Amino acid sequence: MSKLRVRSFSISLDGYGAGPDQSLDNPLGLRGPELFEWFFASRTWRAMQGLDGGETGIDDGIAAAGMSGLGAWILGRNMFGPVRGPWPDDSWKGWWGDEPPYHVPVFVLTHHARAPLAMKGGTVFHFVTDGIESALAQARAVAGNRDIRLGGGVATVREYLRAGLIDDLHLAVRPLLLGRGENLFAGLDLNALGYDCEKSVAGERATHMYLRKRA
Repeated sequence: MSKLRVRSFSISLDGYGAGPDQSLDNPLGLRGPELFEWFFASRTWRAMQGLDGGETGIDDGIAAAGMSGLGAWILGRNMFGPVRGPWPDDSWKGWWGDEPPYHVPVFVLTHHARAPLAMKGGTVFHFVTDGIESALAQARAVAGNRDIRLGGGVATVREYLRAGLIDDLHLAVRPLLLGRGENLFAGLDLNALGYDCEKSVAGERATHMYLRKRA
């Protein structure tokens, strides 16, 4: 059966996965882009933008592996876009333009119904209004034997952690302190939830921590 995985999820040393004051112009919050400098510098990221160049090495290899072999994604609504409340119309189609980088079905958690949205390259956004377990069941139905990537944001990952539904997490820990924002670990006892740190890998711009749920 497919596994639910968190891959390439960037956090600060003090556990923040996004900065404060997120907005349309600042979707990652204040200082949030600093969390992703390891990814933005990689050849994998630049290729996703249709650009040449970029760094190769450990970080790039991990970034590329995080995008491969997936049968579906799950996203919180904030990861799809900044629109709040009922959808005013269908004009917002995500952050990525006409061809998002997913290329598989994507299940977006929301409280407000919306028709599925088909994009170029095989991405189809499905809007799930009946909770995290329903989104996971729908993702598993289409993923087959391939894994499902839980893309975030922080609140969505925390919700799946509390429910014990995540099989493993790859956290890209950046050497900085944000102090404010959305904290992944606040109020969570990952040991009690059944997680161990399986290994760590030092990259060029981040330390990659791999957590796995005990059998």
